[in-house]
Amino acid sequence: MTLFTRLAQVEADIHRVPVEEVHLHEVGAVDSIVDIVGSVFALEWFAPDRVVASPLNVGSGTVRCEHGELPVPAPATVRLVEGAPIYSSGPPVERLTPTGALLVTGYAAGYGGVPPMTVRTIGYGAGRRDLAGTPNALRVLVGDDGADSAGAVVERVAVVECEIDDMNPQIYGVLMDRLRAAGAMDAYYTPIQMKKNRPGTLVTVLAASDRRHAVSEVLFAETTTLGVRTSETTRECLERHMVEVDTPLGTIPVKVARRGGAVFNAAPEFEDCVRVAETHGLSVKQVHAVAMKAYLDAR
Repeated sequence: MTLFTRLAQVEADIHRVPVEEVHLHEVGAVDSIVDIVGSVFALEWFAPDRVVASPLNVGSGTVRCEHGELPVPAPATVRLVEGAPIYSSGPPVERLTPTGALLVTGYAAGYGGVPPMTVRTIGYGAGRRDLAGTPNALRVLVGDDGADSAGAVVERVAVVECEIDDMNPQIYGVLMDRLRAAGAMDAYYTPIQMKKNRPGTLVTVLAASDRRHAVSEVLFAETTTLGVRTSETTRECLERHMVEVDTPLGTIPVKVARRGGAVFNAAPEFEDCVRVAETHGLSVKQVHAVAMKAYLDAR
């Protein structure tokens, strides 16, 4: 869907008319068309693999437009930012126009703090309005992400937590399955002491930023918690790949972790070791040792 088509559909929905009858007022002006076309050209020229935006400051107060004086954010802006994190800060003025909302939400793959990256290019766009000491500028950072100079994969993740002291322990097994199905990268339970000397459980979930809401929904639906805490942090991971090694017991995959070309860890896949152990009537640790020897001999 093109940006102008999306905007027309939003306006048609707001005015409750067919798309064919929509007339774009402010966004149809020459300056807005230049903004949109110029921004699309710039993005196509940079050809980024991923665009991340900060939460959007929509402003406050009212704005005068073709339909009179309307509350900020304007109706089209509100509809365009559905699903994106917004907030209001600073002087009571419009901080996010429909054009800006259209462009950001049309390209942003995620929202949050500046992701781990090596900055290559910095750009600024300044507005003419004086915002009483608040910078009226847009900053764009272009860089490389995914790995640091030593070859480690670095990424932003959301940490979602809650404490529980009144839930049937049988539910925790189901909860773990539901969290992973919702996109959790990892989840674990920590025994803690809570109010009134009750033993409790701290539930900690790691997920990609765009799966934070899905994980929270699972916690609310499947547990007795009344609230969750969310924060963002950086996760640094070794590069991982699988290596098939030939052993006297058959082929066994080994997970190898590297950084900067150096091998830091190697471990046979546990489930495959269990399968081979059952087939040959051996202990899992025997199969594990055979697989590791085969891997080391083949290096």
